[in-house]
Amino acid sequence: MPTLTRVVNEPAPFSPEPITDQEAAAMFRAALNLFRAWGVTDDQAAVILDLPRRTFARWKAGETGRFGRDGKARLSNLLGIHKALRIIFREGPRGYAWIKANNEAFGGRSALDVMLGGELTDLMRVRRYLDAERGAW
Repeated sequence: MPTLTRVVNEPAPFSPEPITDQEAAAMFRAALNLFRAWGVTDDQAAVILDLPRRTFARWKAGETGRFGRDGKARLSNLLGIHKALRIIFREGPRGYAWIKANNEAFGGRSALDVMLGGELTDLMRVRRYLDAERGAW
């Protein structure tokens, strides 16, 4: 008599493909639009992206270079922040204004103030806060 074997169809663990430089360039262009909507200066944007000011200016002019892992992670977090704000605030301008509003969760500082700390973890802190507020965790 043949033995029956139980087959369990479990999904494979999530393993995202690395972000390509082309995808990162598109994310950079989207981040430029975010910075404009948020009222972020070029100097502030360079700090948030951890780019020398001259490099940021060159990339903003369309001459993007290679994106390192840290830069891709920064761009991903910025777009995650934008996504969370779009979910939380139905009106775009309210979400854009939130970035500069003082917030008790950040010790009375704004999300922009936190991001201007210049570390990737500063961006991650803002994103985690927003993801928790929208119930994503």
